[in-house]
Amino acid sequence: MKRPLRHRGVLVAALAGLALALSACSSGDSNGSGAASSTTAGSASESAAGTATASAGVPFGPGCAAVPAEGPGSLAAMAGVPVVTAASGNPALSTLVQAVTTANLVDSLNTTPELTVLAPANPAFEAVPPDKLKALMADNAQLTALLLHHVIQGRLTPDQLAGTHTTLNNDEVTISGSGDSFTIAGEGTVVGTAASVICGNVPTANATVYVLDQVLKPHAP
Repeated sequence: MKRPLRHRGVLVAALAGLALALSACSSGDSNGSGAASSTTAGSASESAAGTATASAGVPFGPGCAAVPAEGPGSLAAMAGVPVVTAASGNPALSTLVQAVTTANLVDSLNTTPELTVLAPANPAFEAVPPDKLKALMADNAQLTALLLHHVIQGRLTPDQLAGTHTTLNNDEVTISGSGDSFTIAGEGTVVGTAASVICGNVPTANATVYVLDQVLKPHAP
């Protein structure tokens, strides 16, 4: 599992970026989001390499309502820093950041360019039975595999999100939906409950984050 560590490290960092995404979303929905959206759109355009639409940089989802309009957790601030750094400023992503730190994936995720991170928010981790979560956090190989399963190489815009994608864990994740509504079937989550994107299309310096309300389950080898 040492090799996957660097590769999977990307996923954890991405997840961390998710936390940031939550914050970013809030600022995106708050007053003054015009300036923030501009900054976000710039980052999204860059990463999308010309495939982004006019609304590619606009965060969406009900989970974006609790983000500060300015400061470390704001959309503008997150867009300028790496995904894990961005996530560390958002309390809603603290468990994800802790997991990424435990798996020693912070540096690799912060330095890997062009990622899409499916980031579980704190309530997603809280839905996992305590004993199971504790065991997972204590097993570096399993934790790394789980985190990398949440990271996809390349920045996906909302128009590109639906479909089956290969993750940094070398398995696949299938996302359904369109517009501002996306889900992952319950068979693909740790607790068996379908996952939804609650705050999506949040850009950081090296990743685009889609925050989830469930933790995804990597496929068995």
